[in-house]
Amino acid sequence: MTNEIEKGNLFRDKLEEAQSSPFRTYMELTVGNTGFAHFALYEFLTMFLGPLPGGVGFLLRKKFYRRLFRHCGRGLILGRNVVVRHGKRIELMDGVTIDENSLIDGRGAGDAGVVLEEGVIINRNCMIQAKSGPIHFGPRTSIGCNSVIVSTAGVELGEAVLCAGGCYISAGAYHMEDKDAAIMDQGAYSKGPIKIGDRVWIGTGAIILDGVTIGAGAVIGAGSVVTKDIPENAIVAGVPAKVIRIRG
Repeated sequence: MTNEIEKGNLFRDKLEEAQSSPFRTYMELTVGNTGFAHFALYEFLTMFLGPLPGGVGFLLRKKFYRRLFRHCGRGLILGRNVVVRHGKRIELMDGVTIDENSLIDGRGAGDAGVVLEEGVIINRNCMIQAKSGPIHFGPRTSIGCNSVIVSTAGVELGEAVLCAGGCYISAGAYHMEDKDAAIMDQGAYSKGPIKIGDRVWIGTGAIILDGVTIGAGAVIGAGSVVTKDIPENAIVAGVPAKVIRIRG
């Protein structure tokens, strides 16, 4: 069973809309329908505080960026040039760290939103994007640098998930039945949400595709491509990933 991705949620469609109303489209892509006052605040903070280096930048972002989010707990750490989109769909609990040059985008997350629980760490150069489904990271989960997590039908990571650098957790694909039409014009779909259980370790450069469930305590080898469900405590590796043994 597949879920069709609503056409209006695709970034290319928004760029086409910008041809007739660029300012309105820019507001929709950055803050959504939150009003001009919130948009003006967003522009001011991202222009003047976003790139500000040193301790002063850190303290000012910690104090003022919280106004961009639906909820922001204590102890927030935001590095330079962190891009926040649709912050009113993003919830940050206590002790969340988002390092430099990362993107957190809640545009397509709906009411469930993007939720980062206590102690979540997003290392630098990561992209966390809700295209058309919610995202939830459990407490103490850590995402390694240069990783990409894209939700088209939901992405859920449990507690204390350890994700190494350069990983891709990304759902969705394009229809390609019509050989005479461009694939990008045939519509996108997803097989379902990605669910990763508690205490999972994901090795460097691993790829996890849509509709996959990974059981608690599993270990995903570096460079693996996970296309099917993985049982609890399994150690898997390869392309496609296969079970090598069960821990303990």
